[in-house]
Amino acid sequence: MVSAKKHIPIVKKRTKRFNRHQSDRFMCVDPAWRKPKGIDNRVRRRFKGQAAMPSIGYGSNKKTRHLTPSGHKAFLVHNTRDVDLLLMHNKTFAAEIGHAVSSRKRIEIIAKAKDLGVKVTNPKARVTTEA
Repeated sequence: MVSAKKHIPIVKKRTKRFNRHQSDRFMCVDPAWRKPKGIDNRVRRRFKGQAAMPSIGYGSNKKTRHLTPSGHKAFLVHNTRDVDLLLMHNKTFAAEIGHAVSSRKRIEIIAKAKDLGVKVTNPKARVTTEA
């Protein structure tokens, strides 16, 4: 397995999710973000002490966007031929095995990745047995 290319430190400006206004008060209001549209809405008018709204300023640095903590970008893999694509890009991308892949295929993918020196982000998923 090859370590990732050198990169500047990954800085997340905000890790908490933006929750929808009043989603904590009403069960029928889902926490998934929706922009408030009311004419008197405190959140939309950005009053002090109210919930923050998502804006472009919370965006990540373009050089570190989509990087995992190891410094790789995730590449979804469903078979061994997909792992072959990462041969020349093993410093940039890491293989991530799709959730619908069987345990038999997972073992083949992990073996192929080990031969090619490709990092797999979820190698233990559905492969290890209960003790």
